[in-house]
Amino acid sequence: MKQFLDENFLLQTETAKTLYHEFAKQMPIIDYHNHLLPDQIAADKNFENITQVWLYGDHYKWRAMRANGVDEYYITGAASDWEKFEKWAETVPYTLRNPLYHWTHLELQRYFDIHEVLSSANAKKIYDECNAKLQTPVYSVQGLLRKMNVKTLCTTDDPLDNLTHHEQIKNSGIPLRVLPAFRPDKAMNADDVESLNGYIDKLADITGSAIADYDTYLTALKSRHTYFADHGATVSDHGLEQIYAEDYTVEEVKAIFLKIRKNQTVSLTENLKFKSAMLFEFALWNHEKGWVQQFHLGALRNNNTRLLSSLGPDTGFDSIGDFPQGKQLAKFLNKLDLENKLTKTILYNLNPADNELMATMIGNYQDGTVAGKVQWGSGWWFLDQKDGMIKQLNTLSNMGLLSQFVGMLTDSRSFLSFPRHEYFRRILCDLFGTDVENGELPNDKEWLGKIIQDICYHNAKTYFNF
Repeated sequence: MKQFLDENFLLQTETAKTLYHEFAKQMPIIDYHNHLLPDQIAADKNFENITQVWLYGDHYKWRAMRANGVDEYYITGAASDWEKFEKWAETVPYTLRNPLYHWTHLELQRYFDIHEVLSSANAKKIYDECNAKLQTPVYSVQGLLRKMNVKTLCTTDDPLDNLTHHEQIKNSGIPLRVLPAFRPDKAMNADDVESLNGYIDKLADITGSAIADYDTYLTALKSRHTYFADHGATVSDHGLEQIYAEDYTVEEVKAIFLKIRKNQTVSLTENLKFKSAMLFEFALWNHEKGWVQQFHLGALRNNNTRLLSSLGPDTGFDSIGDFPQGKQLAKFLNKLDLENKLTKTILYNLNPADNELMATMIGNYQDGTVAGKVQWGSGWWFLDQKDGMIKQLNTLSNMGLLSQFVGMLTDSRSFLSFPRHEYFRRILCDLFGTDVENGELPNDKEWLGKIIQDICYHNAKTYFNF
């Protein structure tokens, strides 16, 4: 019987062990999409306790606690940090076979050198031990990133963000690149005309421009795109239900924009036309600057109206959606490709039913100018687990070139989430190792090791020009 979470965790063959320990393990981390807060990195914050760094904002854990019958008071409510940790510790033994069980104990091992299985019995001991370490300099935010050998990370930022903290990090001289990523979804969201108008007004204030029409709106937004580029951004990101690619004329979109500015309700068709026009403009700017654009597709968000009203978004009430993806996605990419304006692009799906669709879609727009120009991103959100990763890797292998894959990211709000890269690397090495020992791949350790290291690090470094 194998020991739980030992050095060969998830590595089922001798070849897999060799590939991981000799090639994958030591590779630095490029985390090109996450939701970490740059102000905490700039301040090199020391968290007061493990609850603050581990449970605040982690809706994966919140969902598990709710499913285990924990009252909201101990999740997002007014309970003390110790009480919240205690309830999480009581929940952990019930997360068996959920990826949270693996992640929890990987994080305790890799950051705190704690090899016990967390439960209510040892919760106070572990809480105190972690808290004591978190007060020391090596456990500051930057220290936690150094522990995981993180070299570059990209945060997710609204066009209105001033990026002051990114500038502070850059000027501090630390050997860590923290770059902004441009996420303009709020700027195209005509679902809520009142909120969109408020956003436009803020943009006008920030840019010092009078936004009277669609053209001046685009000019002001593009100035923010350039502002991001001036602050090191080379990446954009969208989180959408599906790609918007309705037919429209510029005159139609200009008229829709004027309706928005008058706080008039726009029809569903007008909404889709406006979003389609905006999304296309963003893609043109990305191409112009040579950025990488990312599209996260398929989340059905904010499903619990009652709890959304009291807790707000991103609190654990989202799920996989079943939106049709193929036709509009192809139309959008093809329109850009026809004008030779399709930049490097990464597509992520949340519905596993779209795996083969995504894996074959990216092949339609590889043009030989860049290896892996259009990428199918790693298992995202609910698919960011062993089964989801294996399916993504196998499908990409069957229908594309796994060897050109840009690898893993955390998509996380926690500074303790970086062992997810290790989790991915172990799974990757196990797949290759199994194929070798089954006679399905040659036992060429050096070549296989190169491919493994490329997927773990070098492909992303080259792709993003980091």
